Amino acid sequence: MAVIEVTDLRKRYRELTVLDGVSFSVEEGEIFGILGPNGAGKTTAVECVEGLRRPDAGSVRVLGLDPVKDGRELRELIGVQLQHTQLPENIKVWEALDLYASFYARPRDWRRLLEEWGLADKRDARFGKLSGGQKQRLFIALALVGDPRVAFLDELTTGLDPQARRTTWELIKRVRANGVTVVLVSHFMDEVEELCDRVAVFDGGRVVAIDTPDGLIGGGDAEHHMRFTLVSGDLVELGELPGVTAVSRTGNRVVVTGRGDFATTVTASLARHHILVSDLRIDKRTLDDAFVALTGRSFDPTH
Repeated sequence: MAVIEVTDLRKRYRELTVLDGVSFSVEEGEIFGILGPNGAGKTTAVECVEGLRRPDAGSVRVLGLDPVKDGRELRELIGVQLQHTQLPENIKVWEALDLYASFYARPRDWRRLLEEWGLADKRDARFGKLSGGQKQRLFIALALVGDPRVAFLDELTTGLDPQARRTTWELIKRVRANGVTVVLVSHFMDEVEELCDRVAVFDGGRVVAIDTPDGLIGGGDAEHHMRFTLVSGDLVELGELPGVTAVSRTGNRVVVTGRGDFATTVTASLARHHILVSDLRIDKRTLDDAFVALTGRSFDPTH
């Protein structure tokens, strides 16, 4: 069942078109990714869904509600972690949770959230003294204090070190495991690939693709590279094999490019001709490659 339905969403600021006919849906219980470089329209689209911005045209339904007309009712059902969330430096962790809980008619017990998100020992710590990872734990707890059915997490791991990012990923998985549908806005390819069941790829105010991460990576005319070092034997003509699109050789180092199950065919041919190779590996196409294939340009998260 779709908990979010967005149809032909449009938004302009004077001469700048930010959203140009955006459509997507989010199914109950999934982690749905919204991926794209800065300026692609991701945050504007999500803020329209959350009811923080009014679209110029199109329709949005979240849990059957219109975010503009039914904003008060909807805010009781969703949790939001904004892209640039900030708290007063001197507010204590428990004070922030207690404050946010007061915004809801039926909030969760914030004391339980302290325990669940590993913040119990930081109960009396001031926000400004928390580490980056601890702040993100607090932001997630604040997004969940209203006991939402849908949580929006925007650029949650920006600025975190690699270990803190991976820890935060596990926290996001826990949010979904607790029955909350998650909309994750990100410009990190690895994050989307690790976490998301499906992803909408934004570029230039439009959705250029919606699929699973694996579907995006393997879709269309996806090419992969098989690399190996020739140890013994004469290299046979691999370019004529089914699925192979190119073969290049530098000394004893060989790169075979192809589509589909070409690697199995190449491996079988090498074995049949008693050709010995070493250091064999297959490079999987990445989401970066998929973005290039979809848009015709490289993925630069800062633009």
